[in-house]
Amino acid sequence: MVRKIKQTAFSSVFNFSLLFIQPIFMTSNIAIARGAIGNVPPVALACSRWMVVFLVFFPFVYRSILKKKKYLKVEFWKLLFLGATGYAGCGAFPYISGLTTTVTNMSIIYALSPIFIVLLSAYFYQERLKIFQYLGVIISLFGVSFIIFKGKLINFVHLNFSIGDLWIFAAAVSWAFFSIFLINWKSQFNILERFTLMSLLGSIVLLPFFWIEHNYFMPTSLNFNYFYFSIMAAIFPGLIAFLMYTKLQQVVGASVAGLTVYLMPIYGSIYGMILFSEQLVEYHFYGALFVLLGIFLAKKKYK
Repeated sequence: MVRKIKQTAFSSVFNFSLLFIQPIFMTSNIAIARGAIGNVPPVALACSRWMVVFLVFFPFVYRSILKKKKYLKVEFWKLLFLGATGYAGCGAFPYISGLTTTVTNMSIIYALSPIFIVLLSAYFYQERLKIFQYLGVIISLFGVSFIIFKGKLINFVHLNFSIGDLWIFAAAVSWAFFSIFLINWKSQFNILERFTLMSLLGSIVLLPFFWIEHNYFMPTSLNFNYFYFSIMAAIFPGLIAFLMYTKLQQVVGASVAGLTVYLMPIYGSIYGMILFSEQLVEYHFYGALFVLLGIFLAKKKYK
């Protein structure tokens, strides 16, 4: 009896700790985006990352997928859209962003994705928003703008900003599209089967862009760095972060699991300072405060 109580207590502590551990791996994708600069071109990295993920998971699910192959034709276009938004777009955009902006900026701006999920859900599924949710959207967008323009009105007037901030902004929007349709489009495939299929389709979507990047912008060399960063991106923010998030949703529910996004700016700042000697400046603190306050208001349940 005592042993069972101890096991239950340990399990509860472990499940709770996942809320703080999972974002470490999720946010590592942004650090990898910066670390890969000069080593692996961004689209090549995104394409290779998801192909590695596909190759790892496919042996475990191919039998079950073959049994459901009749549903592939039915769900193909939905899976392709999800692969394009959640894997191709949300995979390549952060890596492109990392070429010209900081890990700190990326982590704070990317944390805006719940705001777009709220807005897109309201638009596509007629979910009525309360006045405080609209206020939360405005506050979060102000916070991101504050960071993009470095807290200076003169930068806003002259539109002085880093193009990388816009790429990570696009990644947040892409993730929002992926998230709302992943939830609302019912599937005959389980979450692991969908994850495997979307990884493959995301890589296929990226292939023509990979070719363009290689031939006209940044040639890819199949050297140690290429394989090192591709495997790192596949394992830590890919496999481990996905499996942990799936576990979190099972034990604490989707709403609580979604709170992990609040930790991304914190972990992103830590990665930036330790790995890339980035400095936190005043506009980061104020911008992050507005973003997180806005997310809280927009995600809060109102009667």
